[in-house]
Amino acid sequence: MYDKNKAVKYALKWALKRNPKYYNYDNFGGDCTNFISQCLYAGGLQMNYFEKGWYYINGNKKSASWTGVEFLYSYLKIKNYIEEITFEKASIGDIIQFSKNGVKFTHSLIVTKKQNNELYICCHSNDAKNKNIREYDFKKIRIMRIIDKNF
Repeated sequence: MYDKNKAVKYALKWALKRNPKYYNYDNFGGDCTNFISQCLYAGGLQMNYFEKGWYYINGNKKSASWTGVEFLYSYLKIKNYIEEITFEKASIGDIIQFSKNGVKFTHSLIVTKKQNNELYICCHSNDAKNKNIREYDFKKIRIMRIIDKNF
């Protein structure tokens, strides 16, 4: 089962630094989705080592879904691990992806705090810890809630 509190605890611990157990992809397109995958794994999502799965072994052996924005979304959707929700329904542990140009989604974040109907996030690639989502400039957003089930 996905424990959103464990995912958030991990996010808060590693938002402004890198866990040495994982490769840092900042110089290879960004580390945002790698970080979100780490949060999901810390929250209980199980790695899937099969073709087109979701896994990390090392910097060279990992699935595209572990580090790619669209690949992570596709994997979670195909496996029925998520439901897309509105901004108003979002809460801690939910995953946000946004598009700056309104076409291609390019950034992944995790909600780590909700206060007065404002969402605060953690992310890598322009590292942030409990940053208000409204400080970002984006044209399109999708918010994913992990469906609570056994993985």
